[in-house]
Amino acid sequence: MRRIKLIISFDGTGYFGWQRQKELPTIQAEIERILARICNHRIVVNGAGRTDAGVHALGMCAHFQTISTISINRLQAGCNSLLPAQIRITDACEVAPDFHARFSALAKTYRYTLSTGAVQCPLTRLYQVHYPYHLNPQAMRHCLAMIEGTHDFTSFETSGTRDIHYTSGKGPFRTIYAARLMIEPAETYHFIFTGDGFLKQMVRNLMGTIRDVGRGKKTVEEFAAIMAATERGAGGPTAPAHGLTLMTVHYEDYLGSGLLFWCF
Repeated sequence: MRRIKLIISFDGTGYFGWQRQKELPTIQAEIERILARICNHRIVVNGAGRTDAGVHALGMCAHFQTISTISINRLQAGCNSLLPAQIRITDACEVAPDFHARFSALAKTYRYTLSTGAVQCPLTRLYQVHYPYHLNPQAMRHCLAMIEGTHDFTSFETSGTRDIHYTSGKGPFRTIYAARLMIEPAETYHFIFTGDGFLKQMVRNLMGTIRDVGRGKKTVEEFAAIMAATERGAGGPTAPAHGLTLMTVHYEDYLGSGLLFWCF
């Protein structure tokens, strides 16, 4: 039995997220379907995490097991020739039997992008949220600085995937190693988050509130109060899914270089 690690890039437009769902198109289901065809047996693909419907990825990591003896190069080429154009395997390799795409991960980096120009470029409309308002970068950077470190992120968690009565594990606590804002070009705002994990829709919920601060609808002090409230009802709206991209998943090879913050 071989264990294969995949790095996957996908356009989430038109897909109902990563996780397999009955009678709905998902990224996991598409990849499993093609791998089963190539390997000639049923395949279960384990991803590093879930993404919502409409969310994109440049560096999703996943693994699967197979008894097939097909070479890695042929496997990758075969997948890319059969998968829909919205999904590509950008890298593949054999890994140790104890590697797990989810449980071996040390951190993940997400990017959320807003386009603030009066008119949005049609070529970016599927990957950037059009928000044609003046934003205050300094105020938003204050909010980003507040979320760095280990905090209870209940105010930014959408319920549904975590049993709040389960007392083991990290609960609502997550550690954000870095949260940054990059403005390039002038009307394009990239918010980049690297953390040891993220609650359901946590980045999108953070962005809904940080965006309100940038526009002046909330103050930095109100953002701090929202964090301290640890109640989802205190937070702002959930930002649209299509502005979010999973950039990369970090594993042991990032420890030596200290590279836990990765932008593009």
